[in-house]
Amino acid sequence: MHIDAITEYLDKLLQPSALNDYCPNGLQVHGRDDVNKLVVGVTASMEFLEKALLAEADTVLVHHGYFWRNENPTIVGIKKKRIEFLLDNRINLIAYHLPLDIHYEYGNNKQLAIRLGFEISKAIKPQSLVWHGILSNPMSIEDLSLHINNCLNRPPLIISEPKKMIRNIAWCTGAAQNYFEDAIALNVDAYLSGEISESTVHLAKESGVSYISAGHYATERYGVIALGQHLAQKFNLAYDFVEIDSPV
Repeated sequence: MHIDAITEYLDKLLQPSALNDYCPNGLQVHGRDDVNKLVVGVTASMEFLEKALLAEADTVLVHHGYFWRNENPTIVGIKKKRIEFLLDNRINLIAYHLPLDIHYEYGNNKQLAIRLGFEISKAIKPQSLVWHGILSNPMSIEDLSLHINNCLNRPPLIISEPKKMIRNIAWCTGAAQNYFEDAIALNVDAYLSGEISESTVHLAKESGVSYISAGHYATERYGVIALGQHLAQKFNLAYDFVEIDSPV
């Protein structure tokens, strides 16, 4: 399959032009034209690239690629080594950031909701980063913490009264602590994101909305897996997922 056919399909599916993102979405590094083996992961670190090569990848698909806004644009140091590795081994790098967070079928928010058993509200607006809904089975924040740990293999950090019952919940995967006030405005019982800041603690206590920090990596591995599996089936590609765990 030609790389252009895959990237054109992804652009139609994910519609990156509709979003003001922090990085370019789509094909970031062109290694070759023909695609046979797709390897997906969360972040295009050197460890990921090396393991993708061992898995015989000719194309990698990630959520966190390169060329972020406000970073040094020169190709030196670690960035140079990563891009050189891709070019030397003729590996394509495809990355989708915000479009993969919000996509209603393959996005991180949707896939996390499926995994945790959240019933998604029909009132969510298109291109909304913060999603909301209800727990399929309302539970205390203590029980919800255990449930998240069992589903994501990561104990979450909880800012809440331990016996509080949770039914209405909002969530946004990744570094989404800055959207906490948007979640509070939805009158939910709790908000789940990947990360937490010091100021978030006080906002949770003063608002009465429980805050759940479940891990940036842990909340964002499922969208790229779902999208990769879809591409592999649609274009008849060999497929693999490379796990590079992160404590954040």
